[in-house]
Amino acid sequence: MQDEFAPGTAWLVGAGPGDPDLLTRKAERLLARADIVFHDALVSPAVLALATRAELVSVGKRAGRHSKDQATIDRLLVEAALAGRRVLRLKGGDPSIFGRSMEEISALRSAGIPVSICPGITAASATAAAARLSLSLRGVARRVQFVTAHSRRGMALDLYWQALADPACTLAVYMGREAAPELSRALIAAGLPGGTPVLVACDVSLPDAAMLRTRLDLLPIAARALRADSPTLILIGDAIGESDLPQAGARHAEADGAPVEDAPAVRHQNAERTVPPSTRSVAPLT
Repeated sequence: MQDEFAPGTAWLVGAGPGDPDLLTRKAERLLARADIVFHDALVSPAVLALATRAELVSVGKRAGRHSKDQATIDRLLVEAALAGRRVLRLKGGDPSIFGRSMEEISALRSAGIPVSICPGITAASATAAAARLSLSLRGVARRVQFVTAHSRRGMALDLYWQALADPACTLAVYMGREAAPELSRALIAAGLPGGTPVLVACDVSLPDAAMLRTRLDLLPIAARALRADSPTLILIGDAIGESDLPQAGARHAEADGAPVEDAPAVRHQNAERTVPPSTRSVAPLT
């Protein structure tokens, strides 16, 4: 039987949204066998603890705090594998969704190193599960679109807004917190109603997870109600309205000149999180 993780080979492994119970059995097995793990900044300590015999190397990128550029990461992976080590590249969520997988796969293949992928649960799926809703919904959402709102600082998002504003679609926006005002304006300008349901979530599956259900025209203030340094996902579409999480109540605050409402954070029952004074009802995730 061929060794699935022989010395001198590499695996790109999905760490999922953070809860180690949401790892695949294969991911847990590979972590236990790895000699060296190059991991993203947002991979939870509980997941890293499963790499019991490996050297841990952080190569994660955070907004404004890039520790390693992609070329350096590629080189480190290749050097470790050529040295005969079992190399595991641990990525948050799923490696194939906004994970720059092909750049690393290409570098490893060019060096003659066998490389495989172990998928993980992506943030959109984990958020839908936590909110008790479906990303697709018969008669409401016939497709799901994954987009990233990450762009270079000071540059507008380069997205096809007309396609994203499809009312029969659920839109999952990764890294969308800073772009929330632009997302709201552009999607409404492209024809999506301002009352379209929205769910903003951060730290999904972790003990301090926070979620807030609101609407598209109120998205800017809702996004500001959650921690700025947490990974944030935004779900937009009529299917999101099926969630049984409480919705923010109408208030008098303003964002970018438009009426908005206060944004109560729906938090995990073990969360210890500071929220703005405007916060009203707070409910646990169950």
